[in-house]
Amino acid sequence: MNTHANESRRPLAVLLPAGRALGGAAPWQAPPLRPWHGLALVLLVLLSGGVADAAAAPHQAGVFSILIRWTPLLLRGFGFNIVISFLSMGLGTVLGVALGLGLISLRRGTRQAAWVLTQFFRNAPWLVLLFFAIFLIPFQIHVGGVTIALPGWFKAVVGLSLPVMANVAEILRGAVASIPSGQWEAAESLAFSRRQQLWLVILPQCVKRMLPPWMNLYSILTTSTVLASIVGVSEVMTLASQVTAAEGGRTDILAPLYGYIMVWFFLYCYPIARYTVHLERRFAVKI
Repeated sequence: MNTHANESRRPLAVLLPAGRALGGAAPWQAPPLRPWHGLALVLLVLLSGGVADAAAAPHQAGVFSILIRWTPLLLRGFGFNIVISFLSMGLGTVLGVALGLGLISLRRGTRQAAWVLTQFFRNAPWLVLLFFAIFLIPFQIHVGGVTIALPGWFKAVVGLSLPVMANVAEILRGAVASIPSGQWEAAESLAFSRRQQLWLVILPQCVKRMLPPWMNLYSILTTSTVLASIVGVSEVMTLASQVTAAEGGRTDILAPLYGYIMVWFFLYCYPIARYTVHLERRFAVKI
C-alpha cells in the first residue's frame, strides 16, 4: 500500500516546452555579437592595408589615401543600400502581414494558397528572386497615356521584398500561434467577430512577439542589399568595383576596400542586433 502511495506522489515524466532546459538550466542561445568583433574587423582592414602599402610600387598611391579619397562616393552608395533596405522591408512587411493572415484564415483554400506562396518564397534563393524581378518587371509601364519608368533600384526593392514577405508571414503565424487559447475564448465570449478578435485582441499582443525576429530579418536584409550590385544597381558594392577600375585595376586594394565596407555594415547592424537582444529579454514569453 505504501509503495503504491509513494508511486502516486512521484512526479510524472513530461516533455518540457521548447527552449526550456532540464534541471532549470538556461536554454542554449547563439553566441552574442560582441563589440570586439568590430574591433577585430577594423584591425583586419588596417593589417591588409598595411600589407598592400608595403607591397605597392613607389609611384602608386597609398591604400589608406585611396580609401579616404573615395569615401564620400562610397558613403553615397552605402546610403542607397540603406534606402533599398527601408523600402524592401516596408513593402515586404505590408505584403507579409496580408500573407500571414491568409495562413491563419478559416478558409481551407486560402490557407493552402498562402502556405504554398510562403514556402516558395522562403526557400527560393534571394538572388534568383532578384533576377526574376529584374527580368520580369518591364522597364516602363503606360498608365492613361503616361509613361512611367521603372528603374533598376525599384526592381531590386520588389525582388528583395518577396523573401521578406514570406518570412514576415511566418513570423506573424508563429506569433498568433503563441497566443494562449484563452485569449480567443475570452474574445469570443464577448461576441466579437473573427475580425474583431484578430484586430482588437490577438494582433496587438503579437506585436511585441514579432518585433525581435522582425528586426533580425531587417539586419539580414540590409546585408543582402549588396546583391543589387549584380543586377546593375549603383549601390556601395557597384561603386567599389568602379573605384577599383578607376585605380587601374589594382588587386592589392580589394581586401582593404571591401573590409572597409564591411566595417560600415557592422557599425550599422550592430546596434540593431544589441537592441534586438534587449527586446528578446524584455518581451520574453514565460512558459
